[in-house]
Amino acid sequence: MRRCVQGAVVALATVLLAGCGGEPAATPGARPVLVERPGSATAGGAAYAGEIRAREEAALAFRVGGKLVERKADVGDRVREGQVLASLDAGDLQAQARAAEAQLAAAQAQYDRARADRARFAALGEDQLVSRSAVDAQNAAASAARGQLGAARANVEVARNQRGYTQLRAPEDGVIAARFVEAGQVVAAGQPVYTLAADGGREVAFAVGEGAVRAIAPGTPVEVELWSQSGKRFPGRVREVAPAADPATRTFAVRASLDAPAGAVELGQSARVHVASGGDAPRISVPLAAVQRANGGTAVYVVDTKTSRLRLQPVQLGAFGDERVPVLRGLAPDAWVVAAGGHLLQPGQTVRPVDRDNRPLTAAAVAAD
Repeated sequence: MRRCVQGAVVALATVLLAGCGGEPAATPGARPVLVERPGSATAGGAAYAGEIRAREEAALAFRVGGKLVERKADVGDRVREGQVLASLDAGDLQAQARAAEAQLAAAQAQYDRARADRARFAALGEDQLVSRSAVDAQNAAASAARGQLGAARANVEVARNQRGYTQLRAPEDGVIAARFVEAGQVVAAGQPVYTLAADGGREVAFAVGEGAVRAIAPGTPVEVELWSQSGKRFPGRVREVAPAADPATRTFAVRASLDAPAGAVELGQSARVHVASGGDAPRISVPLAAVQRANGGTAVYVVDTKTSRLRLQPVQLGAFGDERVPVLRGLAPDAWVVAAGGHLLQPGQTVRPVDRDNRPLTAAAVAAD
């Protein structure tokens, strides 16, 4: 009993001493919380993995089939317009060209004879030494021989063209992006041999899920950030959106033009494509960890700098990004938001706010800010 009385006296003395002091007693149980101002909304848009591609990519193929006997270009090689990239065995086509030329010579001789016969019969007809029908027959034979000569000339032209098709040439300046055949392989007409990435504009190709494709349309502005150049972004605009989803990935292929200086990007580089959130053009964003579920909606904890108490502020959010989410309505730009650990807090709770440098957030610091 005596020990209980002594404990009560000591507790009462402690309270009296605290009341007489000039500084208020620290609030017991104040939990430290990390707070920050809302950031820029540019960090809250959606981001997609992409790849740098050429604006124009052509699949190069032979116009005739045959055995590939020579390959003069490899992946990564720069080529010029008209440069020979590969060759087929032209033996059979050369033989066909010679046969066509022989047929042309025979047709030419046949036409020369028919024309001479027509001239003789025409003279005999004027002297009435032959019938009119005989003259008409020679005229018809000459006309037929002339038609056969024209057909033979066309066959020679086709044969020569096919012989020339045994050489695959670059249609324009560019870089070999892919190769599909090897020397000694028999290829068919139209079978891809190379993929040529033409010089000129560069684009970024990326895939968008079914839930986000409605927010992306041709002309939508984007920002492209290369993985090798973190923090540096190039502006661009969506050029085309696939009308149908890929049957395997169920995503829509999107290509965006890229406004970058010459040589700033290389083909095949990995990139991250940032697409700004549409709708109400949000100005601010918060970390994903700051978002809480409240009354069927979303909210964030805001610290009252005067009382150090928490207030659960309902907010309307935009499209979620990788790390942040834009705030459309409900939050002031100068509010101090609890950036993490909100699931452990309660509305009205007294806290000890600190910034990311672990410095206490005081009313004086807020006023100076």
